[in-house]
Amino acid sequence: MRYASITDRLARLGSEKWAVHVEGRRRKAAGRSIIELTIGEPDLPPHERLIAEATRAMAAGRHRYSNGRGEPVVVDALVRKYAGRRPGVTGDNVLCFPGTQTALFAVMLGLVETGDAVLVGDPLYATYEGVVRATGAEMIPVPLRPEKGFHMQAADLERAITPHSRVLLLNTPHNPTGAVLTAEEIAAIGEVCRRHDLWIVSDEVYEELILEGRFASPFDDPALAERTIVCSSISKSHAAPGFRSGWAIGPAEFCARLLAVSETMLFGQQPFIADMTAHALDNPIGTSALMRTAYRRRAALIATMLAEAPGLVPFPPEAGMFIVVDVSGTGMDGEAFAWALLNEEEVAVMPGSAFGAEARDFIRISLTVPDDRIEEACRRMAALAARSGLRKARRA
Repeated sequence: MRYASITDRLARLGSEKWAVHVEGRRRKAAGRSIIELTIGEPDLPPHERLIAEATRAMAAGRHRYSNGRGEPVVVDALVRKYAGRRPGVTGDNVLCFPGTQTALFAVMLGLVETGDAVLVGDPLYATYEGVVRATGAEMIPVPLRPEKGFHMQAADLERAITPHSRVLLLNTPHNPTGAVLTAEEIAAIGEVCRRHDLWIVSDEVYEELILEGRFASPFDDPALAERTIVCSSISKSHAAPGFRSGWAIGPAEFCARLLAVSETMLFGQQPFIADMTAHALDNPIGTSALMRTAYRRRAALIATMLAEAPGLVPFPPEAGMFIVVDVSGTGMDGEAFAWALLNEEEVAVMPGSAFGAEARDFIRISLTVPDDRIEEACRRMAALAARSGLRKARRA
């Protein structure tokens, strides 16, 4: 039988990147005592007020068909949120989607196709390559260097641009490294994009989880307004990943053109989830503040404990719910270390190779488990590192 070429373009870009996580889950379900530090699933539940609002809305009959742009109640809430950052935003600048992932997929479908290229910082979130390649476009990595704190450098972006480049997919705050670009860095990156007439698609899902520094966005720079599209959701900020409620905010012409794509894909968000999302956006909930406190404490705990382990170099994050660790000093790359950690110590982490070539010597550790489990996981990582050092010394 014949298949569309998209199935070949996306081969090995889906669940295969999460192989350690999937195997850890399988062993955990089988009764093994696995400490799971793989995915960014908040350990706090959604606030009871959000559950109550979704329940109220369902009971009130808010479970009928919607429309492709989004329910008016959530569109209006998003206008209030983003007009506070940049005056002049209206409902014409808003499109709603079931989560950031769907928003990114639809936005890329509307901007690039075969023959085009999308620039992405490397390391990168694991699904970005699939989002780009699904359109037929090429992904061009821009190195994010550890010695620069994984902050994208305008000069590195400039060197990576080709005549086929159409879009910069920017992620700040960044997954997996937790880097937060400054306003000055974004202005320099934006100037490169302006000179080369590039769109900027800005994934800002960790906007409310800044641990160090201040949030900045190309969306807030009037000089970049007509080339910037923000994608985000309540998944991280409100500990509500299962509700799948996200959006894209961009120029009115872009949103008008993409509306048919959105309507063809899914034709609307669930109204009761839209009501809950509007409530989350309009009312201080406090969930993100609780998460910031916990993640800051856990990141510091990991950094302190692993700094003493042979061959491990942690890089404390500036935002988000992960910390990355360079494991190359153990004689293993991230893939080998992650599998050894699962097999020998029953701790599941993400290998850096899932996040691009530049992260191959790293592992990513989630901060979304209780402190005592973090401490135990660090002890097991240190034990593996110590054994690896001995094996490395014997080989030498």
